[in-house]
Amino acid sequence: MTKRKLPIGIQTFREIREEDCYYVDKTAYAHQLAAGGKHYFLSRPRRFGKSLFVDTLKELFEGNEPLFQGLAVHDRWDWSVRHPVLRLDFSGRNFTEPGHLDTNLTAQLGAAERRTGVGAPYSAGPERFARLIEALHERTGQRVVILVDEYDKPVLDALETPELARANRDYLRGLYSAIKFSDAHVKFTLLTGVSKFSKVSLFSGLNNLKDLTLDPRYAGVCGYTDDDLDTVFAPELPGLDRQAIRDWYNGYSWRSEEKVYNPFDILLLFRRRRFQAYWFETGTPTFLIDTLLRRRIASPDLDGMTGTDALLSAFDVEEMTTEALLFQTGYLTIQDVEERDGRIRYRLGYPNREVRQSLNECLLYALLPEAARRLAENDPLRELLAVNDFARIEALFRAVFASIPHQWHTNNDIAQYEGYYASVFYSCFAAQGFDLAAEESSARGRADMAFRFNGHVYLFEFKTVGKEPEGAAMAQFREKGYADKYRHLGEPIHLIGVEFSREERNLAAFAVERA
Repeated sequence: MTKRKLPIGIQTFREIREEDCYYVDKTAYAHQLAAGGKHYFLSRPRRFGKSLFVDTLKELFEGNEPLFQGLAVHDRWDWSVRHPVLRLDFSGRNFTEPGHLDTNLTAQLGAAERRTGVGAPYSAGPERFARLIEALHERTGQRVVILVDEYDKPVLDALETPELARANRDYLRGLYSAIKFSDAHVKFTLLTGVSKFSKVSLFSGLNNLKDLTLDPRYAGVCGYTDDDLDTVFAPELPGLDRQAIRDWYNGYSWRSEEKVYNPFDILLLFRRRRFQAYWFETGTPTFLIDTLLRRRIASPDLDGMTGTDALLSAFDVEEMTTEALLFQTGYLTIQDVEERDGRIRYRLGYPNREVRQSLNECLLYALLPEAARRLAENDPLRELLAVNDFARIEALFRAVFASIPHQWHTNNDIAQYEGYYASVFYSCFAAQGFDLAAEESSARGRADMAFRFNGHVYLFEFKTVGKEPEGAAMAQFREKGYADKYRHLGEPIHLIGVEFSREERNLAAFAVERA
């Protein structure tokens, strides 16, 4: 197979098709949406291909048939009908100052009016938008297609200034209500974004949106599948470890058994030919890290969170559940779905090595002062575990905790809660690439942390001295039989009981036994 151009940073369907770039055909989804309904909403994390799909819909409804030759939709579409398309795109602007949203919308509507030759005698955004929709229908005789890309960015940009975030949210509520009021003139609507704000807060006037976010039929509407890599991108695979690609970048799920890759990661991997946290590094999650620390969320607790449909959708300026924040931004994904008594519950976890390693590295840098960051930079844990030098591992962590200045403990409430010690431990290992399982289940309970490395199994139990008697960690291993589920592997199993002392601000015990 012949190599094609890698469409890195290209979000224009026409350019991808005319420049002979690789393209993963998503047009079957477009046809399914057009045939099955009218008003849709889709939430996906950043850089997942939302903008390209929106642009594909634009070209499709405008009837630009040559671009779709050879694609799934071509023989199923009526190319004789062309609809006017209004597209609003908030992705490329910054909305951290009052007035930026109104200025940007005014510019976008003005550009649409000049392009279509239709004007509106209103200055207010929602009224001007509604009149533009109506006038386009009247002029063309065809109802209007409305596409809104990154509908929520004006709110997300301003989250650190809640008053501005609320003002932007209320402004957008009026704008999106115009779609509902113009329903007789509308053929199709799709709004995309990162977050899923409640209908009450942002869509009170547009309550007939069909949410595709957790619809298994549309789980692959954004992202690449394993089959896509093995077929469309087959020329790029030689020289790369196929399993490593899966471990690093696969794993995102929206209620489908088939996992997907972030396209941005894959395209940059094929260009640079080395494994790196490409997606994660494009947006430092400062707000997310600050939120996790403020809410005292221990890092071992992140992998294994659970949530319902309502909980994962509970996102607003005044109320952002931790589960919704992590899931909607792409730092956690759905690992398992359980239906019981008419309710659906999701178990969340890290999608892949990139996110697990990078997020915990960020957490580690927030949890530890400058003197202890050398642990993440020197990568000593793999070397020590390769020879099972537990004495030096214990000494290493004692040095980490001892290096934290006394005033940092007294000035930072973070260091005063129990989960802090376990978080440092967990994030140290996760930041160095270990595939950890927190709260690893067995028939009689859960070990706090578990992983396999170099043909060995390592199980950890964390306790705090004073809260439980001395030796409680190792006693729990014996009582609960955590090692039993691993015996079939035939690998050596190491039980590691770690006990922390708040008074000493360090390890009180570090016991190791072979199971």
